[in-house]
Amino acid sequence: MEGRSPRGEAASRRKIGQGMNEVLRDPMPSVDRVLGAGTRRIGMERLVAAVVAAACLALLLVAAWLEPSLTGVGTHTQIVPLRSCAWIEVAGLPCPTCGMTTAFAHAADGRFLQSFLAQPMGFVLAMLTAMTFWVSLYIALTGSPIARVFARMWRPSVVWIGAALILASWGYKIWAMKQGGDL
Repeated sequence: MEGRSPRGEAASRRKIGQGMNEVLRDPMPSVDRVLGAGTRRIGMERLVAAVVAAACLALLLVAAWLEPSLTGVGTHTQIVPLRSCAWIEVAGLPCPTCGMTTAFAHAADGRFLQSFLAQPMGFVLAMLTAMTFWVSLYIALTGSPIARVFARMWRPSVVWIGAALILASWGYKIWAMKQGGDL
C-alpha cells in the first residue's frame, strides 16, 4: 500500500462501484457482454460449417446411392421426378452440366478416371464437395478460423476460372458426343 496514493485508491473504488452499478442494473448480462462479441461469431461460423458439412454429405451419399449411367449422361433420371436432358432431345447437343451427376456417382464410388471422363468439371466439383465436407466438419467440431482463409479466396478471378473450366468441360462433352463416344 506504500506505493499507492489516496487519490489512486479513491479512483479504484469508484471504478469498482461503477462496475457494481452496471451489474445491479443488468443482473442477466448478455453472452456477448460476458464472453465478448467474438464468441457469438465463432458459434455462428460453427453452425454454418455444420450445415455446409451436412449438405455436402447428403450430396455425396445420394451420389454414392446412384448407379452411374453407362452412356455418361442420364444418371440424374434415377432421382424422381427428374427427366432426361432436354438439350440432347431438342438440339442433339449436351447441356453445360451433362454428365455431372454421372461424374459425382463415379467419384463417390471411387472411380475417379471414369468420373473425369464422364464430365471433367463434375469430377472437380465432386472432389471440391468432398474436401468441403471434411473442412466444414473440422470447423464445426473445433471452431477453427480456417473458414476465413477460404472466404478470402473468393475473388472475381476464381469465379472467372470456374466459368472457363465449365465451358471447357462442355466443349469436351460436345467433342465426345461428336466422336460417337459416350457422353
